[in-house]
Amino acid sequence: MAVTLTATDKAPPSDGAAARRPVPEASARNGFRLVVPAVIVVVLVFVIPVLYIVWQSVSDPTIGLQNYAWLLTSSTNLQVLGRTIVVAIGATLITAVVGYPYAYLMSTSGPVLRGIMMALVLLPFWTSLMVRAFAWVIILQNNGVLNAILRGMGAPGVSLLGTTTATLIGMCQVLMPFMVLPMVAVMQSIDHRLPLAAQVMGASPQKAFRTVYFPLSLPGVFAGCLMVFILSLGFYITPALLGSPREQLLPNAIYAQVLELLNWGHGGAMAVALLMIVGVLLALVALLGRVFGVQIGKLGGTGL
Repeated sequence: MAVTLTATDKAPPSDGAAARRPVPEASARNGFRLVVPAVIVVVLVFVIPVLYIVWQSVSDPTIGLQNYAWLLTSSTNLQVLGRTIVVAIGATLITAVVGYPYAYLMSTSGPVLRGIMMALVLLPFWTSLMVRAFAWVIILQNNGVLNAILRGMGAPGVSLLGTTTATLIGMCQVLMPFMVLPMVAVMQSIDHRLPLAAQVMGASPQKAFRTVYFPLSLPGVFAGCLMVFILSLGFYITPALLGSPREQLLPNAIYAQVLELLNWGHGGAMAVALLMIVGVLLALVALLGRVFGVQIGKLGGTGL
């Protein structure tokens, strides 16, 4: 029986030809359909609520900017805003200083030690945030573990629970993985022969680290600092349990305005201020990255 070949019966093109062939319009349309559910979810659970908050900030109780005037003219609000930024900066600096040597040791150690250190980093993820916060309450309270140890050593006790210091301690413990993991991802992609080559050329180990290794690790540092600072601005449970109402942070103030006082206008103005701080931070990080020639996400796949 004679067989007639049609255009669809032709042999498939080689891999190189397939790579050069433009993407069919149907494939692009199917890819767009796959993204549609995710876009709908983002719009429903993020974009619309944010727009509603923004609208409430300029329309409750009447249309105008009275809520922003209340936010910017009240000394209490400015103190809360400044305290939130200071605590976020403090948590970012502490986790960066503590996390950098930990990440460096983790990226340069053997498989066994690296696995143990990775487990220690991931341990907070395996524990509930409430459990961790109450653990710090047990440790830092006046009759807690810390004061028992200090009094056992003959030292006077300290009163930390209900202070900004206790809030900072709890936040750093929770946020440490978000600082360490991006650093490790970048450091593992650095060729460790480069500092050795610098030492062969006459540089001291300190100078080789400062001039070769540290600049290459900056994308991880920037990514970790960005994540920790943004997360610090939105912390609520840890400041509520470890801090004090007299030293509350912006998320706690938003909660009080919206859910306790039912003042959506004031709460919306505070939320917009928090959103603007994050926007300014992103612009600042982009500017610093351009100044220092650092492109976050180029190394280690941090994706930020």
